[in-house]
Amino acid sequence: MPTVTKKYQVTIPKEVRERLGIKAGDEVVFIKTKEGYVIKRLEDFVKEMAELSRDIEESIEEMREGLGKMFTEDHK
Repeated sequence: MPTVTKKYQVTIPKEVRERLGIKAGDEVVFIKTKEGYVIKRLEDFVKEMAELSRDIEESIEEMREGLGKMFTEDHK
């Protein structure tokens, strides 16, 4: 079981590091969830946020197209 040092540092267990792909020098983020906290490599988190942003942009564009079609259909 990891222990918090006087400097508030913790060694991430080998099994966890391997499963998350964490290597020496990697930056990690702690993400608050309803269930607690999740640890992720910063690089992975940024990629996930970029993908989410793309999905949102695509959804907004689809809504705009749908509204545009509704507007033109209503005025025929």
